[in-house]
Amino acid sequence: MELKTQVIAGEGRQDLMITREFDLPVKLLFKAHADPGIIEQWMGTKVLKLESKKQGSYQFETSDGKGNMAFRANGVIHDFIPESKITRTFEMEGTPFGVQLEIYEFEQLGDNTSRLNLHVIYESAEKRNQVLKLPFAQGINMAHNRLQDIAGKLK
Repeated sequence: MELKTQVIAGEGRQDLMITREFDLPVKLLFKAHADPGIIEQWMGTKVLKLESKKQGSYQFETSDGKGNMAFRANGVIHDFIPESKITRTFEMEGTPFGVQLEIYEFEQLGDNTSRLNLHVIYESAEKRNQVLKLPFAQGINMAHNRLQDIAGKLK
């Protein structure tokens, strides 16, 4: 499977740069990160709470096939500039990864194309490297493929 989402992890650093171009106008790409109904579809998770605004907060939860909670994440939205930028914290409950800072920047490339630039900063290089030992790049690429498919139908 081609990885259209690029994950750049510099040696010895505690951050990642993630970029992906989408065949979507920036308005729709941004909406896919701010609208609970769309997020639930492409992330495959339940949105328990989402306050898409400055100083808002969120909580997501994913269950396994038997209804048991498999994953829960939460955070605070520090900056929310429509069609431009979201800055938030992200914490996966019950994991050793710690809290991370995520800066999403949405860039219009053409009438129907845009780019997501995501800067993720971890508490330490060690915590970032723990995440990278997982199939992280494949997982985010798969999620972005679903985002493209689902949001593309909304054009």
